[in-house]
Amino acid sequence: MKNASKKINIALVDDHNLFRKGLIKLINMGDPQQKYHILFEAENGNDLKEKMMQPPFPDIILMDIDMPDMDGYEAVDWLQRTHPTVKVLVVSMVESENAILRMLRLGVKGYLSKDIEVEDMNRALEAIASNGFYYSEIATEVLNQNLMGNIKPNPASLYLSENEREFLKLATTEMTYQQIADKMNLSPKTIDGYREALFQKLNVKTRVTMAMYAVKHGIVQL
Repeated sequence: MKNASKKINIALVDDHNLFRKGLIKLINMGDPQQKYHILFEAENGNDLKEKMMQPPFPDIILMDIDMPDMDGYEAVDWLQRTHPTVKVLVVSMVESENAILRMLRLGVKGYLSKDIEVEDMNRALEAIASNGFYYSEIATEVLNQNLMGNIKPNPASLYLSENEREFLKLATTEMTYQQIADKMNLSPKTIDGYREALFQKLNVKTRVTMAMYAVKHGIVQL
């Protein structure tokens, strides 16, 4: 009799029942070896908390963002505090820079759009189950480059001023550039100058990749 390998428990958190069923179908279609087991479904963060009161716990949670009562941000924050070993894959229509940055800071392992194909879901689950990361192209290819360590900083990045380091720390938060200017008691024009200078120094093009660089190289501690 063959020993069955341990199944990977999956939970789905989304307020749309039809979409949850569609995700389950996607997972099953890409899982001929039946490695994944759907442990439970939840409608929002509060429902998730109820279902996480006792084991077994999921290995990976597929998480939406926009949900009533307790949204994806709050749910992931709660998970990090109470179940830090559970991995989160965001599956959402929300793909703004702020949303990606916020979820990144919360420690999610992947970010997918809801218009995914079977192959996308299969690759994402494979990567995350193997302690890796998986981000869609939209969420974005530069984010993938950072996570895979492909961005090579300009040597000038070794010489960051105190203000540039402070700006970097604030840029990894949800603060707008105007709020960062107020916090640092500087003009918005000066803050724009810091941003453009750091884009050049760190060889990045977006706020998300700048934040990823800061985290990856220990300039900012999450």
